[in-house]
Amino acid sequence: MAGEDVYVSRLLDERGLSAFQIRVLIWSVLIALIDGYDIGAIAFAAPHLIADWHVHPADLKWVLTASNIGVLFGSQLFGWVGDRYGRKTALICCNLFFGVFTFAAAHSTNLTELFWLRTIAGLGIGGIIPNVVAINAESAPRNLRATLAIIAAGSVPMGGALAGFVSAGFVGKYGWPILFYVGGVVPVVAGLAALVGLPESIKYMALHESQRPRMGKLIAALRPDLNISPNARFIIEDEKQSPSSNPIHLFGNGMWLITPLVWLLFVFNLMGFFFLISWTPTLMATAKVPQATAALAGALLQVGGTVGALALCWWLQRSRFLAIAILFVVAVPVVGSIGYWGTKSAAALLASTFCAGFLVLGIQTGINVVGAMIYPTSLRANGSGWELGIGRFGSIAGPVIGGLLVGLPLEILYAYSALPFVAGAIVCFAVYFLNNARLHAHPELAKAQ
Repeated sequence: MAGEDVYVSRLLDERGLSAFQIRVLIWSVLIALIDGYDIGAIAFAAPHLIADWHVHPADLKWVLTASNIGVLFGSQLFGWVGDRYGRKTALICCNLFFGVFTFAAAHSTNLTELFWLRTIAGLGIGGIIPNVVAINAESAPRNLRATLAIIAAGSVPMGGALAGFVSAGFVGKYGWPILFYVGGVVPVVAGLAALVGLPESIKYMALHESQRPRMGKLIAALRPDLNISPNARFIIEDEKQSPSSNPIHLFGNGMWLITPLVWLLFVFNLMGFFFLISWTPTLMATAKVPQATAALAGALLQVGGTVGALALCWWLQRSRFLAIAILFVVAVPVVGSIGYWGTKSAAALLASTFCAGFLVLGIQTGINVVGAMIYPTSLRANGSGWELGIGRFGSIAGPVIGGLLVGLPLEILYAYSALPFVAGAIVCFAVYFLNNARLHAHPELAKAQ
């Protein structure tokens, strides 16, 4: 530190893991669990909607994908809010927003009403991941940036699993609306509590003069021995900031091809991912798999995802896009095997869905974090929001295509569902080589990642 300059990244590296990062992480995990629950609830409500409303499974395709249509716009909107007004502000607004409309969805009386309420709720759901990733990556020492963000984002699938457990334990007694009552009340309560408890990203505060008083208090807590003068400058010394949050800057600094290819990664993985979580409980139930087993298979997809994110975080921190590309390759036969085991062995079905979740949701958590970290603080939530927003074309297509393929034998249907991961592997290897070449040509950019 020299004179009036406070080097924020160096300060974080010297201090290491502290109560500040742990507090950010605990709040992020809670918010991510809630987000995952609200994403996954509709898949577990679907078999009960078929029985209660006397609709054909194929009629559910737009309801199953409705929240993703909202996320298509919400991730970009709240990514911009996060870069402009703060990660904390964006996360609180998202929770309040989707909580209210999820609660309203419990009172739906037909598929049209449910579609629109889920679509609107999706706007808020879409803003969670970009801001959760940003707030953790920007508040951590360099050797833990990806790890803490992966742990936080990796909690999303466990939230989806909680929806499965709520379904198995309470829907039989209280009906499918209980899924949305829980998914509406909890985020509103959490959002209000976060007004007091959730810290702000330290690097976001460093870039905004209005945050100076809070920044001073935080640094005093991190380094009580450090005297900060009132006119000190806070500098993020290892990042080259963008002149603005205009999305055009996502293509600068050698990113003109990498950015759209990363968008494609999100499209392909989310296409396969949302086919799996949206249709697996319903497809297994219609294939005469016991309903409790079908619900458990859907839940194990999500549990496997959380285990995968946690188990793979060290490798993803170290190998980034190379690790993700390898996971894409391994996911192809694993996903394809689900249909084969669906009607032959309950134990093998549950094992294959767990392993598929481990890989597919491990991939998603990895690209959520690694994709965001290729951008500087001034663009990180915006860049992540665009990745998730464009990727939602895949999450919309997955359930819709699944609805068109309903009726095919499970073995063939799940073989088709593995094809997006073939495409994802090809694209991810291309991103790996292009990003390596970019960082080799501009080694100063590697310090920010």
